[in-house]
Amino acid sequence: MSTAFRKAIWWTGDYAYAAWWQVRGAVSRIPADAFHSGNRSPVVVIPGVYESWQFLLPLITALHKAGHPVHVVTLLQRNRLDVPIAARLVAEHIAAAGLDNAVIVAHSKGGLIGKYIMLALDPDRRVDRLVAVCTPFSGSRYARYLLIPSLRAFSPGNALTLQMAREETINNRITSIYGLYDPHIPEGSVLPGARNIRLQTVGHFRILGDAQTARTIVEQIQTDPPDQ
Repeated sequence: MSTAFRKAIWWTGDYAYAAWWQVRGAVSRIPADAFHSGNRSPVVVIPGVYESWQFLLPLITALHKAGHPVHVVTLLQRNRLDVPIAARLVAEHIAAAGLDNAVIVAHSKGGLIGKYIMLALDPDRRVDRLVAVCTPFSGSRYARYLLIPSLRAFSPGNALTLQMAREETINNRITSIYGLYDPHIPEGSVLPGARNIRLQTVGHFRILGDAQTARTIVEQIQTDPPDQ
């Protein structure tokens, strides 16, 4: 099987997974506070662009089953807001809920929101660490060709993307998880100074439903805190 054909199959499977979970999320009747119980460190989940919190239910369910109270920020809706605005909504939720030693688990754009919070909106150090899945920390060269501003913002030349990439002081508190092939981020999700983990799976979306991804996130959260 040629590399191009294999990637075409992966790409198709990735979008089939995304479509399925968009539909499931739309019809889900699970309340946002259904996962608040648990005696381990609290987790705040941030989805990617055009994703509702229900899109991340496979991860939310696994985290809650492992004993973590899981919070979502319903005000984000489908996460189309600019990163700084979205980050403020999440930071306000963390403060209002009184969360301490919290872990942010995020997908794609959600990882940028999480890093922005840790850099600029967490003076009381309520967030202990960030575990990001398939986040374009260095941008994606595909973004510059997109007409929608909320997607074009992920271009490597975007001012905020460049600023965030230069800020490495908190990277040691970040775990970046990604697969063998991400059709949306050809640059990859490796973050200098972070704990980078490549899983034996593929896709930008399908990776969210892989049991290995959930297991790795839980393991990362329950290991010793990163060096400060």
